[in-house]
Amino acid sequence: MAPRLPFSLAALRRLMMQVAASGEAEHVLAVGGASDLAPVLRQQFFRGGADPSAVRLGDPEGADVYVHVLAGRPTEEDVTCLRRASLARVPIVAVVAGASSDEVAIPYVLATDVVAAGESFPLEAIAHTIAARLGEHGAPLAARVPLLRPAVCEQLIDSFARRNALLAAAVWVPGRDLPVLTLNELRLVLRLAQAHGDDSGRERLPELLATLGAGLGLRAVARDLLDRIPVAGWAVKGAIAYGGTLALGQAARQRFELVPKLRLGGAARAAP
Repeated sequence: MAPRLPFSLAALRRLMMQVAASGEAEHVLAVGGASDLAPVLRQQFFRGGADPSAVRLGDPEGADVYVHVLAGRPTEEDVTCLRRASLARVPIVAVVAGASSDEVAIPYVLATDVVAAGESFPLEAIAHTIAARLGEHGAPLAARVPLLRPAVCEQLIDSFARRNALLAAAVWVPGRDLPVLTLNELRLVLRLAQAHGDDSGRERLPELLATLGAGLGLRAVARDLLDRIPVAGWAVKGAIAYGGTLALGQAARQRFELVPKLRLGGAARAAP
């Protein structure tokens, strides 16, 4: 007899449809601010072969995230642009050139979303700040802007691992956490696939099945350890959930990176 799934097929179908639907809109990164610096940073985002329409200069409205470049302390024009992005409910990341980020108070921008730039733009730091700001919703943008992909994938794996660790440690009744933990792991794989250009998830059934099998195996290990180490069982469950989700995510990410995919928007790409 085939093992019983810890969740319904309808739940999996809804999950796949939800992730696919999130990638249907035109996901865009907007860059604005200092007239002599913003175009330079915009061009940097094309490294790795971004879709030409995925990174635009100017208006933040309708963008997934707005990156504003400041040449020092905010001017009145900077404040106006930032206010417009805030009113449009667009996440803002500020890049400050020529000054330490902690020396400049920037309205409408969280302190954690400010990146200091020296003689060149710290692209890795900017990408990680964008990934942290967008969270799970950064996956469809990473499909169109590959420069963001490593940071977005790292953020996805770490956030889902921590989420599952907290959930496993908090649920005391054996087996009650299994459906949510497994669906979280499947959601992670689908988001990683999306970040690599696959929104449908249909081509990822082997990865989903592998994730399901690995997740069920980890739960069996956890149950065995709980029988052997009844004291501090919550810590054991949390550690296994965290480490297992982390390993599953890293393995899925490596598989997706090895499989060449035609990214969204066609074959044409802007030159780095």
